[in-house]
Amino acid sequence: MRHNTYIYIFIMFAVSYALRALPLTLIRRQIRNRTIRSFLYYVPYVTLAVMTFPAIMEAGGTPAAGLAALAVGIVLAWFGAGLFPVAIACSLVVFLMSFL
Repeated sequence: MRHNTYIYIFIMFAVSYALRALPLTLIRRQIRNRTIRSFLYYVPYVTLAVMTFPAIMEAGGTPAAGLAALAVGIVLAWFGAGLFPVAIACSLVVFLMSFL
């Protein structure tokens, strides 16, 4: 049985386009519901976290190094450190954990 790859690509395109175009065409006015606005506000952050977390756990070679770097990154970000210092600190933690 032979599958046509172009059909699969078209279906993926149609679904992706519909997910972006339908809200623009169906919702004409500003969303006033606080729950929906809060949900839409946090969607990009949750998506980024879901894509990043598995990479954090596996990038250091061991899950312990990734977990330690994640903990350090959260603490530094909580206290207001910028992206670059947090990235450097997390990289150093993974580097140091590789010696243990």
